[in-house]
Amino acid sequence: MEKKVDVTSKAVTEVLARTIEYLQPNPASRAKLTMLNTVSKIRGQVKNPGYPQSEGLLGECMIRHGKELGGESNFGDALLDAGESMKRLAEVKDSLDIEVKQNFIDPLQNLCDKDLKEIQHHLKKLEGRRLDFDYKKKRQGKIPDEELRQAMEKFEESKEVAETSMHNLLETDIEQVSQLSALVDAQLDYHRQAVQILDELADKLKRRMREASSRPKREYKPKPREPLDLGEPEQSNGGFPCATAPKITASSSFRSSDKPTRTPSSRSMRAGDSLDLPPPPAPLDQPSCKALYDFEPENDGELGFHEGDIITLTNQIDENWYEGMLHGQSGFFPLSYVEVLVPLPQ
Repeated sequence: MEKKVDVTSKAVTEVLARTIEYLQPNPASRAKLTMLNTVSKIRGQVKNPGYPQSEGLLGECMIRHGKELGGESNFGDALLDAGESMKRLAEVKDSLDIEVKQNFIDPLQNLCDKDLKEIQHHLKKLEGRRLDFDYKKKRQGKIPDEELRQAMEKFEESKEVAETSMHNLLETDIEQVSQLSALVDAQLDYHRQAVQILDELADKLKRRMREASSRPKREYKPKPREPLDLGEPEQSNGGFPCATAPKITASSSFRSSDKPTRTPSSRSMRAGDSLDLPPPPAPLDQPSCKALYDFEPENDGELGFHEGDIITLTNQIDENWYEGMLHGQSGFFPLSYVEVLVPLPQ
């Protein structure tokens, strides 16, 4: 039973990890989502940011360019249709995530955190009492018989509790089968809805192709060029009359004494005078970093900045994300976008 329980524990743990990867395949987005969810819990925020579905990102791209092309473009209208369908697919995928989490991931996680953890506790306690009983059994005759009897009873008690807990887990594995069935049902529902959405989109696109094929082609007719009046032959500027250039006289010419001179101040400088320059910047005396690139926030809680900004560091979330302040605003940003000037104290 102990071996079967150990195999069950490993199977549940790995299936949980692979299921999350199946629902959220992008490792970078998954790591970012984990960080943001952790920050949301720390700050007491109820709503956590959702995983960015690839179908939704594709749909937003199609809709943006479809609007730019305008309604007169057949391709633009087709992009709008496809983009709306992709956004619907993203919503269906979000529903799949929620369904699988509630009916498959959460029950298995509860099995790991409660039942399997409790069995490991009983087995560890059983091992301790077995060692205690073996030690006292070897000292039989040197210790009171009552002490040896109590050690044996405790060992037998722990053995019975551990066996019962393992037996109950292995005999009720129908619950895990039902949870696996819930996963498959959620996938079936997702794929049914996805097929329906894609069928509707395919029909729309085929209808647009038929309409475009039956529509008579318009011939391109360039606009007639307007005749160019070159004007009189003696005019060399394309026929446009020009005013007579004024004669330059001695009074209107520039003299070297009339040119403005650039001086540090309106008053003349005397020997020993110094320029009134601004004081040099004060040295950084607190943890800070300098932005190497522009960073546009995509989720709540992120801090946007521009290249060259100096950001005050307040905390390091993990090896990839910092928390900092800029212009009175606090948020999170990736370490790869900045150069640390003064590191955080260890």
